[in-house]
Amino acid sequence: MPIKLVDSFPAKQVLEKENIFAIDNERASTQDIRPLKLLILNLMPNKIDTEIQLLRLISQSPLQIDVDFLKISSHEHKNTSLHHLSQFYLAFDEIRNRTYDGMIITGAPVEQLPFKEVNYWDELVEIMDWSQTNTTSVIHICWGAQAALYHHYGVEKTAYDKKLFGIYSQTPKENHRLFRGFDDRFNTPQSRYTGINEGQIDEKCLRIMAANEEIGATILISEDDHNIFLLGHFEYDTDSLTQEYLRDQEKGMDTAIPKNYFVDNQLDKGVINTWRGHAHLLYHNWLNDVYQLTPYELNQILSEQKERLMM
Repeated sequence: MPIKLVDSFPAKQVLEKENIFAIDNERASTQDIRPLKLLILNLMPNKIDTEIQLLRLISQSPLQIDVDFLKISSHEHKNTSLHHLSQFYLAFDEIRNRTYDGMIITGAPVEQLPFKEVNYWDELVEIMDWSQTNTTSVIHICWGAQAALYHHYGVEKTAYDKKLFGIYSQTPKENHRLFRGFDDRFNTPQSRYTGINEGQIDEKCLRIMAANEEIGATILISEDDHNIFLLGHFEYDTDSLTQEYLRDQEKGMDTAIPKNYFVDNQLDKGVINTWRGHAHLLYHNWLNDVYQLTPYELNQILSEQKERLMM
């Protein structure tokens, strides 16, 4: 939440330079408060696990948050019961005329397919286009980030020789609101077979906000701050990579043991979670940012975002 300070308070200018919100008495006295409306497009097979992971992160905000879950209608969901989907998920036709303060688009295990061969690509494109006008901000995760970078900005994905799998440290590239309170280096789980072609990034449209010396860009943000792209998985539980590794082994795949993950690189020694704190902080910062930027009247989001796209 923002700190209320008078204009003449000496620390206010310093805090503003550090992207810490400080508001004056006049704004504080006129602020209206309402719940934030979030939409989560859950593309992961085990939807319940992903629901828990994301809700755990966004629940740490002191703001009241109303969450809707969105499903893809043009795809047969085999790993989640139809009862669960019908009870808790909405179809795009049910929300296309709504507006939301924020949206999250998850990853999906289809990264080795060309984008246009994904059987729900056309519906996803329609939803991604809608997200540019009907939401104040969108977080895209892993394959969801790669898909949006390709669709919105023409950035192709690149295939790796081996699965990128483990915990990788990153360095923030610049002082951005999203990284308020972050250490100079932070960790996130990575689990993907593809990356992005950084040579196709137009710096007029996109900024690389964090990177690793070995694997390149890990977080990007659009120049207008509307779109956030997380190539890793801040939301993963402590044992998420363990379970994924064991599944790969059961399938006879040659997946190497996750890098920088198990204590002494030995499965039986367990895992020390080194990313949980920054995961909570990133989502807390994002929600606070959305709270400051979004209009009080939800129906104003559409006009504001259309105006943004025309600039």
